[in-house]
Amino acid sequence: MKEKVILAYSGGLDTTAIIPWLKENYDYEVICVCIDVGQGNELDGLEERAKLAGASKLYIEDLVDEFVNEYVMPCVKANAVYENKYLLGTSMARPVIAKKLVEIARLEGASAICHGATGKGNDQVRFELTIKALAPDLKIIAPWRIWDLSSREEEIEYCKKHGIDLPFSADNSYSRDRNIWHISHEGLELEDPANAPNYDHLLVLGVSPQKAPDEGESISISFEKGVPTALNGKKMSARAIIEQLNILGGKHGIGIVDIVENRVVGMKSRGVYETPGGTILMEAHMQLEELILDRDTLSAKKEIGNRFANLVYEGKWFTPLREAYQAFIESTQQYVTGEVKLMLYKGNIIKQGTSSPYSLYNESIASFTTGDLYNHRDAEGFINLFGLSLKVRAMKMASLNQDEE
Repeated sequence: MKEKVILAYSGGLDTTAIIPWLKENYDYEVICVCIDVGQGNELDGLEERAKLAGASKLYIEDLVDEFVNEYVMPCVKANAVYENKYLLGTSMARPVIAKKLVEIARLEGASAICHGATGKGNDQVRFELTIKALAPDLKIIAPWRIWDLSSREEEIEYCKKHGIDLPFSADNSYSRDRNIWHISHEGLELEDPANAPNYDHLLVLGVSPQKAPDEGESISISFEKGVPTALNGKKMSARAIIEQLNILGGKHGIGIVDIVENRVVGMKSRGVYETPGGTILMEAHMQLEELILDRDTLSAKKEIGNRFANLVYEGKWFTPLREAYQAFIESTQQYVTGEVKLMLYKGNIIKQGTSSPYSLYNESIASFTTGDLYNHRDAEGFINLFGLSLKVRAMKMASLNQDEE
């Protein structure tokens, strides 16, 4: 019997060309696995395409709920944002995809896993770190690092030589990655940071702020222990809330980010990310935490959130450190419960009020009028002690200067 290889299959030109290439160069039985993490109609017609290209079997696995609940929600709770802008849409999806590839490899008794990530990108790192962490015995094949094909035209010609005549276009277009959380765009005019993005041509999930409605739209999001549970008072799953917020955010030009980011492999790359629902959800969660978390916890959580984002970006999901960070983050979410009201208007998310039964905001203390819990006279002693080191140093420097004179 031939050895089996599990191919992470998207149905695009790259992964379709990989099927005959694997059979020709390794004599493997190729089993394709497509993971649905919310990429929509991109999955249409995959089975016929995979079989035509020479795959013996195709798995299509719906992991949208697992992706949202076990990967997206921890990042929302962490307020995990890479380099202050990127909401980790692609980064979060890679470990759940690779985990399922390993599971099917075990089920099928495969000896290798193959992916179509390029040798310049982050995804090769994310896929392979997950596979190494979960199945160190499996061989990993990355065709883009070893084959001779260097363009879409060459890939199309290679497919035709192997009897695969599919309607792939050689025209250059944006390189995109989509899931329920976001869609990314790279290539074309974006390759030069001096160029403005052609938003009329580029955007998929919504419109630019300039083309958003002239009237704002008010919404409310309810959370329980850091997880969104209702939109506009209607109970929903986190998945359904993200789907609805994507529609609302896209309509109002929310969540469009143009970033030059630092890739794991050492280069800078420019991309445009659309994350309409995720941007709203993250902002709402942060506003709720402002009200509930004490100063020291909030400060520590911001630092841990940044570190968590870096780990996720680098593909280190299945690591003890990620588990430790997540345990800390989970402990901070015990009382992150309440309602956040927002207005969406031309790319902006505007506060409309936040409430929580666990709010640490005390009007009696914060008010300009004197309350029972705060005595203005106490501030003098506090400031004397708080500034004591500054005063002592100033006195010492004045003494030294006097001696020099």
